Amino acid sequence: MSKLTVRDIEVGGKRVLVRVDFNVPLDEAGAIMDDGRIRAALPTIEYLIGRGARLILCSHLGRPDGGVVEGLRLAVVARRLSQLIGRPVATTRDCIGPEVEAAVAGLKDEDVLLLENLRFHPEEEKNDAAFAQALAKLADIYVDDAFGTAHRAHASVVGVTRYLPAVSGLLLEQEMINLGRILKDPPRPLAALLGGAKVSDKVGMIENIMAKVDYILVGGGMAATFLKAKAYRIGKSLLEADRVATAAELLARAEKSGVTLMLPLDVVVTGEITPEAEGSVVSIEGIPDDRRIVDIGPETIKSFQGALAKCQAVFWNGPMGIYEIPQFAQGTKALARFLAGLEATTVIGGGSTADAVAEMGLADRMSFVSTGGGASLDFLSGKVLPGIEVLPDKEA
Repeated sequence: MSKLTVRDIEVGGKRVLVRVDFNVPLDEAGAIMDDGRIRAALPTIEYLIGRGARLILCSHLGRPDGGVVEGLRLAVVARRLSQLIGRPVATTRDCIGPEVEAAVAGLKDEDVLLLENLRFHPEEEKNDAAFAQALAKLADIYVDDAFGTAHRAHASVVGVTRYLPAVSGLLLEQEMINLGRILKDPPRPLAALLGGAKVSDKVGMIENIMAKVDYILVGGGMAATFLKAKAYRIGKSLLEADRVATAAELLARAEKSGVTLMLPLDVVVTGEITPEAEGSVVSIEGIPDDRRIVDIGPETIKSFQGALAKCQAVFWNGPMGIYEIPQFAQGTKALARFLAGLEATTVIGGGSTADAVAEMGLADRMSFVSTGGGASLDFLSGKVLPGIEVLPDKEA
């Protein structure tokens, strides 16, 4: 069911509290490494500015664990946002309290204010009612445009909606449309390209989309658990021993459903995972006992590309290897380049996959890049996302 959005309400002259996801990666010097999440929020921000709203943006950054961490202040984000929208972006040293209330009182139409890191307060992640009320008193309307936190029942995501009229932002709307299409009426054939470390992260999604996909391609660390389920020796590879039976069940279910579930044919293995480590390619029948899987091999890349070439739509979540180490990122990069040139609907499921695509400069060549890793998996698993559930339906 579609949600009310900023297009459905009058915002001129109103104080609008917008929950954005400005949790951008920072380097050791505190500089922004990738501003993709800031850019993703621009349609909503520019829409509200264009209609004379008074914007109060709020976000978290990093994991300060409920305390003030100087290196996780949002001033650096405000500077980048100011450059992108071509107007000043004011900041505060907190997200609630007298100083913030005074700053909000001074806002004029089209002004933009970015509050300090929400997670400097432990009450944010506890969905504390008093903290939510303190945020709500700053505004007349609440807009949720942070899909990346939609699966979290936090004060700025859920609690604040009890005290303010709430609607979806334009990014959140696009997330629901593009991910929802995979669940409702995807182009066929449809492939799910899955990687990352753990099977447990993706079991719910695989089970939920099994009847909707034609191919499931498994790489990354999670492939080891599937290979173990097929009685292959996996050496020292990451293994979720308690998920081997689950992997076997998924393999059997895919076969019964007529879904082609593809595992690696060859893999890159190494002894120790270090930046200097060297890898070697072996078949899945010949993984040494003292080595661990760190990437998919060249035959697997060709095999996966052959399946993907047959598809009209692809959903990808999870790198094919240890992307942070260049020599173990070749599978991820090869498939990213292949998808970028594919004449198909390509949806990237956020998280490290989105980071990899952006780092390669290929984000614009994908049909849609989600801003939510865990949120996109939960959404496709059929779970109710707290941040979406609390927003009013258009039909209502």
